[in-house]
Amino acid sequence: MSNKATIKEFDLGDGRKVSIETGRLAKQADGSVVVRMGDAMLLATVVSNPKAKEGADFLPLSVDYTEKFSAVGRFPGGFLKRESRMSEYEILISRLIDRALRPMFPEDYHSDTQVMVTLLSGDPKIQPDALAGLAASAAITISDIPFNGPISEVRVARVDGKLCINPYTEDLERADIDLMVAGSMDSIVMVEGEMNEVSEEEMLAAIKFAHEAIILQCKAQIELREMCGNKAKREYSHEENDAELKDKVRAHCYDKAYAIARSANPNKQQRSEAFSLLYDEFMATLSEEDRASKVAMVDRYFFEVESDAMRNCILDEGVRLDGRNSTTIRPIWSEVNYLPSTHGSSIFTRGETQSLTSVTLGSKMDEQMIDVPMKDSSSKFLLHYNFPGFSTGEVKPNRAPARREIGHGNLAMRSLRKVLPGENECPYTIRVVSDILESNGSSSMATVCAGTLALMDAGVKIKRPVSGIAMGLIMDKKGRYAVLSDILGDEDHLGDMDFKVTGTDKGICACQMDLKVQGLSFEIMLKALNQAKEGRMHILGEMLKTISEPREDYKPHAPRIEKLIIAKEFIGAVIGPGGKVIQEMQRETNTTITIEEVNNEGIIEIASADKAGIEAAKSRIKAIVAIPEIGEVYEGKVKNIMDFGAFIEFMPGKDGLLHISEITWERLDSMKDVFKEGEKVKVKLIDIDKKTGKYRLSRKVLLPKPENAAAQGDGGRQQRRQPTA
Repeated sequence: MSNKATIKEFDLGDGRKVSIETGRLAKQADGSVVVRMGDAMLLATVVSNPKAKEGADFLPLSVDYTEKFSAVGRFPGGFLKRESRMSEYEILISRLIDRALRPMFPEDYHSDTQVMVTLLSGDPKIQPDALAGLAASAAITISDIPFNGPISEVRVARVDGKLCINPYTEDLERADIDLMVAGSMDSIVMVEGEMNEVSEEEMLAAIKFAHEAIILQCKAQIELREMCGNKAKREYSHEENDAELKDKVRAHCYDKAYAIARSANPNKQQRSEAFSLLYDEFMATLSEEDRASKVAMVDRYFFEVESDAMRNCILDEGVRLDGRNSTTIRPIWSEVNYLPSTHGSSIFTRGETQSLTSVTLGSKMDEQMIDVPMKDSSSKFLLHYNFPGFSTGEVKPNRAPARREIGHGNLAMRSLRKVLPGENECPYTIRVVSDILESNGSSSMATVCAGTLALMDAGVKIKRPVSGIAMGLIMDKKGRYAVLSDILGDEDHLGDMDFKVTGTDKGICACQMDLKVQGLSFEIMLKALNQAKEGRMHILGEMLKTISEPREDYKPHAPRIEKLIIAKEFIGAVIGPGGKVIQEMQRETNTTITIEEVNNEGIIEIASADKAGIEAAKSRIKAIVAIPEIGEVYEGKVKNIMDFGAFIEFMPGKDGLLHISEITWERLDSMKDVFKEGEKVKVKLIDIDKKTGKYRLSRKVLLPKPENAAAQGDGGRQQRRQPTA
């Protein structure tokens, strides 16, 4: 058995090398490759069933990206100590790969197909997600699976004003543009990323720069395929067709479908019912035998008629399904402070899409801990997007968030994260929850708008409000096209593009573009971006009619957070043995207190809805970290009583000796009945031992001095020095 590998290596353009290897690992898969850059190695495999399932009318493609903890020499967290369900990060990367690959398979290929990409070895300098799309495409390209690729996927970032491909992790932290771009040799198929309020032209320049790198990576895959023997693609026949039936469906339904599309009915359900009645009307013309045996073909042909009618109505007359022209935004209404018990809330409704969004403010204890192989970190900003079945009038079981919900929530989160205030201005952990109550196109963009309103209602001092819009595209084979603003669900389903753009009045914050056609020109893309800007500004203007800036203060029931910075050596004193001091402080002041060491300092956060409790906790902490000064007077508490005096806690965590001779000017022979433990007593710090750091206290110096105090004191000392008989 041969273990000889076929390897294709290429340069990223700056001296860094990427290699694609095949022929050694996972040879029973239809295609497998190992992509390597530095010490980062990813294994990509693809398997596609020889035959499609009966009745399948779509491509059942599943894409899974996973990162092994062993790849970076770490143990997984949790009790089982093994990888289990996919993290949200892995799901998001899986979606990026899926969205890049799916449009490149033949429309009539319906076999179950599974792509798996696994991080085998991690490199802290290398972002593996930027190599995952390349690995997946290479595995399919060298296989016999039908594929209109290759494609590749790269990260393009602008670091210190310069565009670069797949930057190192440390450089990415300084980027003001961070985009994942996927494409083929001649077109872009997917874009997703975030930006620091950049212009449309700057974003387009970054996409063009990425495409140049994509072309080189596609060529490398083609060369690898040739090096492997240029395996022929498999033959398949997954669709049964009936030309006569197809013509019959078009003849009976097209004009009526066009009339429905031209009716300008803004109600989605009524339009859907009209198309359903037309479908049933046609099915009634068929024999009972044909209705049973040819339903799959009728479904496919009717969909084509419905799509053509909608598309031609737009291209021929400029009329969309709900009667709007290409640039009109649906009616908008919004409201804030709708939910009285939340820290911030809003309703944002655009046409038949509605988001009810809430904001919750929490302390450092509420941060999300992120346990993934390539990083061990936490997040202080969370956004959760929920899409229940009733939002589209469907019956759907409530399950864990699907990949779509995670992806939509991530886009909204990246958009709003760009305008959050710095930690010094807003120390809160923030959770935004968007519940979609109605959906007919672009609920993720409604989440961005509702999230902005809810944050301002909560009093979070965002830099600028953000709005979002989804753009669509209709193209035909003659080269005609129409860019559509604020698309409907049907326009997304039947159209050629879904291009979501979010931003402020200063520029773009995030975007997500998926194409169903190949060959989209940069001219059309720029038109879509500029048209999106006009739509975003209109939506933003409507939002600002409801609330124009963040509230001056947080809601009365929202927690308040105060921050203190202490010297590192006092951290242990604030925490106390086994956490005793800090736990007691939290219990008695009704606060939540967190403390961590950052840059050799102790950072303390005190959170509570009770302002008096915060002030009490601050006072106690300040007392703990205060430095005792000789000559200062303190009110202390008797901790222990000994024969020779009492130990007084004169500051939190600091005890000093009040000797029997320093209690009063009169001589005391014993400590009996002088003090009780827990009794409050005023004392003065009179000395600090330089060697031991022990504190000496006096009470008598705070009392009036008797006239004969000196004589009494001398006599007493002389008497004690006399030897016993």
